Amino acid sequence: MRRFLLFLGLFLVAMFAVLESKVVWRWAYPLKYRELIFAEARSQGVDPFLVAAVIRVESDFREGAVSPRGARGLMQLIPSTGQWIAEKTGMRGFTPEQLEDPATNIKMGTWYLRYLSDEFEGNMAKTLAAYNAGRSYVKDWVATGKWSGSLSEVGSIPFAETRDFVRLVYHSWGRYRWVYGTR
Repeated sequence: MRRFLLFLGLFLVAMFAVLESKVVWRWAYPLKYRELIFAEARSQGVDPFLVAAVIRVESDFREGAVSPRGARGLMQLIPSTGQWIAEKTGMRGFTPEQLEDPATNIKMGTWYLRYLSDEFEGNMAKTLAAYNAGRSYVKDWVATGKWSGSLSEVGSIPFAETRDFVRLVYHSWGRYRWVYGTR
């Protein structure tokens, strides 16, 4: 019995050490396209780990990802949003296929995160909810009292997918900051 308890104790200590190892967490929270993410985040004044978290939750870093609703690429932008971003940023000749290019997708998605953050005055819960569900839904939820717009009340967001998205991005964002440093 003593040997078993000793073995169990050593096993638990080893497992704790593994779980606290950032090397292990880097496998679970990859940071592919690091240079692109950091460059675009820097140019837009957005936390690069937030961008990485959105990518992880949206596409798990699969550049050719396409959702059932037609969202494309790493940051899962729908073609109409891509067209709108292209018009706002002066991008000429935009085609939906460009959303599957990592550099274009990260550039557009990061710009959109900054735009939404500005629109929602830095409220990241509203920003992420709008990124997922759309700006008009978030404005309506807040105006009608369905959601306060606060992270602490994210459970009252009317769309389950959006509630989950906001929670998962916040969780991943925290992990990325812990695993890779604050910047």
